[in-house]
Amino acid sequence: MTLPRLLPQSPSLQKGPLTLAGLLGALLGLGALAAAPAWAADPAQVVRLLDRHGCPGCALQDADLVHADLRDANLRQAKLQRANLSGAKLDGANLTGADLSFTSLAGASLRGADLRGALLLGTDLSEAELTGALLDRNGLAQSHWQQARGLELSQLGYAALHNAGVAEANQGRYPQAEQFFAEAIRQLPDAAISWIARGIARSEQGKTSLAAQDFNYASVLYERMGDPIEAEQLKKASQLLLEDPKAAKKGGNGVGSQLMGGALAAFQFLAPLAAKALVPLGI
Repeated sequence: MTLPRLLPQSPSLQKGPLTLAGLLGALLGLGALAAAPAWAADPAQVVRLLDRHGCPGCALQDADLVHADLRDANLRQAKLQRANLSGAKLDGANLTGADLSFTSLAGASLRGADLRGALLLGTDLSEAELTGALLDRNGLAQSHWQQARGLELSQLGYAALHNAGVAEANQGRYPQAEQFFAEAIRQLPDAAISWIARGIARSEQGKTSLAAQDFNYASVLYERMGDPIEAEQLKKASQLLLEDPKAAKKGGNGVGSQLMGGALAAFQFLAPLAAKALVPLGI
């Protein structure tokens, strides 16, 4: 197993066969250790993790554990802030209550890992495998999960889903945006802004009838909120979209570009709503 690169090698580490006892003694004897930052990983605990395949509650901040094999490891309540676990194998690992703030798990495999109660602030989960992972509801709200694999949308909170739809729409990936907005609506059915956003995503794909339905229901929600002006505008938009089948997608242009960009002046009033719909929410 490749050991983490925590400290520069001393001459004592470069002579003779490398044993666990010799490594631990050398690490503990290094004068540089005393000068290490207070939050740095405890070398003895890193060795314990790799030797015993677990270290619950251990101080492993900033540890270099790239590609480490930690399958089924017990890391309950471990302090792993800023650690580099890129490409690590953590399938089945117990990470309940662990602090993974600003930790890199890019490309890591976390199949069936238990992440309930884990702090995932700023955690990089890009291209991580999360099939079967146990997560708190909204647990990924402050992490970077958009390229993760095997993630169930139902595991994400409303704001994360809506903002993911925003990101996809801004990249022109309207089918993916529609999917995120649909799940956001499922979680928060009264969120008019997500109905409008999904209507835009659907219109960009030429789904005119479905887009009109979304705008119409958004008008109902605005009416309930006591905003008759917005409600009336959305109702008219829905009607106009149904009355003009040519407003459907043409050559890659839907309501977001063709209708709202000036081809049909009647849809100009939707531009501010579109802008609001496609701005990340502070929820």
